[in-house]
Amino acid sequence: MQKAQAPSLPQTDRQRRRHLVWKQMKANYFLYLFLLPATLHILVFSYWPMYGIQIAFKDFFAFKGIEGSPWVGLKHFVKFFESPRFLTLLGNTLSISLYSLIAGFPIPIMLALLLNYTPKQGLKRFTQTVSYAPHFISIVVMAGMINVFLSPRSGFVNTILGFFGVDPIFFMGNPAAFKHIYVWSGVWQGMGWSSIIYLAALSGVSPELHEAAIIDGANKLQRIWHIDIPTIMPTMVILLVMNFGSVMNVGYEKAFLLQNSLNINASEIISTYTYKIGLQQAQYSYSTAIGLFNNVINLVLLISVNKVAKALSGSSLW
Repeated sequence: MQKAQAPSLPQTDRQRRRHLVWKQMKANYFLYLFLLPATLHILVFSYWPMYGIQIAFKDFFAFKGIEGSPWVGLKHFVKFFESPRFLTLLGNTLSISLYSLIAGFPIPIMLALLLNYTPKQGLKRFTQTVSYAPHFISIVVMAGMINVFLSPRSGFVNTILGFFGVDPIFFMGNPAAFKHIYVWSGVWQGMGWSSIIYLAALSGVSPELHEAAIIDGANKLQRIWHIDIPTIMPTMVILLVMNFGSVMNVGYEKAFLLQNSLNINASEIISTYTYKIGLQQAQYSYSTAIGLFNNVINLVLLISVNKVAKALSGSSLW
């Protein structure tokens, strides 16, 4: 006599969703193969190195290794906070980063709007090519160009000023001019490339909205304000949140290459200081502590700004 089989229990919603996800992944496995190199890159170069963050809380000795080095708690963080250069480094980093954000964030939006309303396609393509090209200039070449252009002896800027009777100015030796040079050269280099995503968002605006606005007598500025900007607002908010999330990560390469003994008080930022302490002076634990502090501040800013953006506009990263 065979035993009666118990009726199978119905699958829960979670099990059904999991089954559906696996089914879709199997059906589109080739798409996930394209993601595999990027995923491996992130795991190897972003997540695996996080294992070494623990040396920020140790006195690291290379011959003892990470595991063998003694724990010292918050010693290196306290050392950095009590350093006489702490406020200068923090102030320079924040001022340059916020200045870059304020100056660099709206300009790609304005450029995208101007290109979107350019009637002549030839002029539009030429402007796009000219504005995109600086993005592909390396930081080393860019720093060299800045030094050459602003040279007090042979730079074309001082040559032009000389025609108006102005004496040569050593721009790179002026601490007050460093932030302006750093920020506006970055704006020039990145505005064309940054405008691409806004042009893509503007291409999704329904032509019927513009046609209706034109019939109602709206001019271009009114159409931009009431149609285009509301359409790309979610994109603007997302990019703004992402920019705030890296507000402390001012690139050390450009700042380091533009530094000299005269502008060091204005050009020394946390990332350049970490590079010098960590690689040049081999204070690995101290430099790791500084870098960890920098990244924690970025994380706090990212979460805070994301919450504010979600509350005010409804758009956010998560």
